[in-house]
Amino acid sequence: MEYVDLNKFINDFSIKCNKVNKKTFSKGQTITTYIKNRNQLCILLGGHADLVRYDLNGHRTLVERFSKNSLFGEIFNIVTVNNELLVEAKSNCTVLFYIYDDLKTCCNPNCRFHETLYEYLLQLILNKITRLNTRIELLTQRTTRDKLLMYFSLISTRTLSKSFELPISLTDLADYLSVDRSAMMRELKLLKEDGLVDKIGNKITLLYK
Repeated sequence: MEYVDLNKFINDFSIKCNKVNKKTFSKGQTITTYIKNRNQLCILLGGHADLVRYDLNGHRTLVERFSKNSLFGEIFNIVTVNNELLVEAKSNCTVLFYIYDDLKTCCNPNCRFHETLYEYLLQLILNKITRLNTRIELLTQRTTRDKLLMYFSLISTRTLSKSFELPISLTDLADYLSVDRSAMMRELKLLKEDGLVDKIGNKITLLYK
């Protein structure tokens, strides 16, 4: 696949392709639901949003966080159980909505956006498989401590630094790790007491690598 200037492509796509629908959302609003809106492809033009799941008991799990140019929709996370997946705006957001089946039919004979988007989707799917495998490995850690240490190592590797700001709140982190927040806070305190990490506010410093 040849290099695509993603910002330019998405901007042109939002303006020139007549099969997309642009909407804005305020912080806290639900952007889309996966069971009710199947076969939908969404592109986040600006803001931050979370993909979350609520189980039958109302427990919340943070599945994924989206930022500018993220693509999401039911086509990437097939809903196979009754627990609905929701995309919630964490800040004011602008989103493009597109029906995946429309990739098969160009909106006009000169439209190249569909072909480019389809090629980009192939790369996106590969990236999502990599992230999914990482998430599975993270969630299969046996203890809250192991989950925290692995998560911190992943962020450290990503940022190329032993010191970093947590990209999500502690409440969201507990949801992301599927652990009780109070238990996680106790474990964070123990990690600090054991000399494995230092924590000041939302900043983490790894002391063991």
